[in-house]
Amino acid sequence: MKIRVKFRKSGIMKFIGHLDMMRYFQKALKRAGIAVSYTEGFSPHIIMSFASPLGVGLTSDGEYMDIQVEEASSSADCVRRLNEVMAEGVEIVSFREISGEKSQNAMSLVAAADYEVRFRAGKEPEALETEPGRDSWKEDFAAFLARPEIVILKKSKKSERELDIRPFIYEADIRDDHIFLKLSAGSVTNIRPELVMEAFFQYLGQPFDPFALLLHRKELYAKQEDAQGSGGFIPLEGLGREFG
Repeated sequence: MKIRVKFRKSGIMKFIGHLDMMRYFQKALKRAGIAVSYTEGFSPHIIMSFASPLGVGLTSDGEYMDIQVEEASSSADCVRRLNEVMAEGVEIVSFREISGEKSQNAMSLVAAADYEVRFRAGKEPEALETEPGRDSWKEDFAAFLARPEIVILKKSKKSERELDIRPFIYEADIRDDHIFLKLSAGSVTNIRPELVMEAFFQYLGQPFDPFALLLHRKELYAKQEDAQGSGGFIPLEGLGREFG
């Protein structure tokens, strides 16, 4: 049985990197008595994969891990058993059965992600003085998003290239005390919120300090297509079903 586990990550756990989170869950699954499946061969290990590794320093309400189990009592029971052995800062949200097809692997399905962006106290950008009547960076952010192109220099380990990220910002607005972003995610075009905010500071003509940001990932989505070949997004959790 293939299972998709959704969990939250908060507090001090935001400083734990991806590899350490993998090791943590391997031990937690054993402590919880979950009958996980192992690979075959000389050095068997738990069959486990994460949808999209979360960067160090980010918190999240929507992290996903796919595992395979030999058997399981019920979704509710497995959530309870796992939460009983979780460290502070990690909470299991759901434990759902998913299709066993390789194409339904969470890592390959990720197409978009929701983020909340806040500024640390005293680290907010200054409003553009060249724009009469503007007294808030929030108005500048709306003007920034209204541009037809937002070109950035995207760097990788092997190269760097110019990229217009505007088509990959699916939604963006100011909500109460934070910026909401729905961005392209996954293996094809992965747009990090830091990249968008760096482009915004460049638009303002102000130095960008990534440590001025407080980033929180809300959800991860798969692409959902209708009969006409178009459609929106569905949370990865929505592709599974409760059982037991």
